Amino acid sequence: MQTNLAPFIKDTPEGREADAVLRNCVHCGLCTATCPTYQLLGDELDGPRGRIYLMKQVLEGARPTAKTQLHLDRCLTCRACETTCPSGVHYSRLLDIGRKLVDERVARGAVASIERRILRAVVPKPGLFGPLLRLGRLARPLLPAALRRKVPGNVAPAKPWPEREHPRKMLVLEGCAQQSLSPATNAAAARVLDRIRITLVRAPEAGCCGAVSFHLTAQEEALDYMRRNVDAWWPRLERGAEAVVTTASGCGVMVRDYGHALARDPAYAAKAKRISDLAKDIGEVIAAEKNKLLTAHRLPLTAHRVAFHAPCTLQHGTKQKGSMEALLVELGFELTPVPDAHLCCGSAGTYSILQPELSRQLLGNKIAALTSGSPRTILTANIGCQAHLQSATALPVRHWIEALDERISQSR
Repeated sequence: MQTNLAPFIKDTPEGREADAVLRNCVHCGLCTATCPTYQLLGDELDGPRGRIYLMKQVLEGARPTAKTQLHLDRCLTCRACETTCPSGVHYSRLLDIGRKLVDERVARGAVASIERRILRAVVPKPGLFGPLLRLGRLARPLLPAALRRKVPGNVAPAKPWPEREHPRKMLVLEGCAQQSLSPATNAAAARVLDRIRITLVRAPEAGCCGAVSFHLTAQEEALDYMRRNVDAWWPRLERGAEAVVTTASGCGVMVRDYGHALARDPAYAAKAKRISDLAKDIGEVIAAEKNKLLTAHRLPLTAHRVAFHAPCTLQHGTKQKGSMEALLVELGFELTPVPDAHLCCGSAGTYSILQPELSRQLLGNKIAALTSGSPRTILTANIGCQAHLQSATALPVRHWIEALDERISQSR
């Protein structure tokens, strides 16, 4: 695609990156076939190609409008278009640049601005999010139906973390909202890794991965979260921790991007790149060590039928499409078929709150697909998707590592 970037952006690092992304795009339109919002709305401007044209106009000096902002807001950042694109267009990088430029030039209304500030102030902070969640559960019967669906009922408590230590150690990102929404997840990961003689190490000084702020265009704030995590993890990496493990695939995508996000910070660039290189989803760790699990533990021959929801961040962000399904089958799970598994469930971080109508439509479609094979449980790999799916079904929705921990416990 031919470009002529405006002087205000042309010779900046963001401008050079945006220009490279734009020039890779051949505007073939194949991306529209897998774009969830285009499938729902049928509007070219609500598909990747249309949004690319909108961002190109802004980068070339056109004045953005509230309509420009709306079409960019409607994007889930699911990155299905990147998986589909034959030219390797890194659409999400362009979107990060484009959204920030548009938000700097188009003022949001007071309600929308306050809503975004509250999300950034609450969700990344477990000490605030946790108590508010507990308060919400107490008041749940009194809440309007739409809000009641977003407040989870009972939360499974965490089982004990292993006490013994092993020579092999890996760091875990404890995350922010996940600590309150699903405290059992990281504990289950620690218990499974303990059985193959790997210690999962927590770093209390670490916190939110930065994704909430970054995708709400508060990118400097997000960089501060990233720096804090780098500082928390680095001494432990120097002492021999061999990976940074994430159990939420959404966080995993962000951590893998630390090297790019902090590339222009001389104090953090090298460390951030090393952390990105060492970032692993828990599924990657288990896949590499599965023979040890299968040898040491005779897993039950039968498991009840489960549907696996593959989060967009796992399929399109970390490019592990189909890998978790294959691993679960090897570990003895019986998977039911899931039509249109590549499409987003509508959670997408804060999207379900900021774009509730589109999110509900996507959620309805996803629940129909996941339950079409009559599973007894839905498994997933990302806390945001887990909470979102659970709001629309009576079937239990769990992280797959919890289900694996349970199966191993039954093998004794």
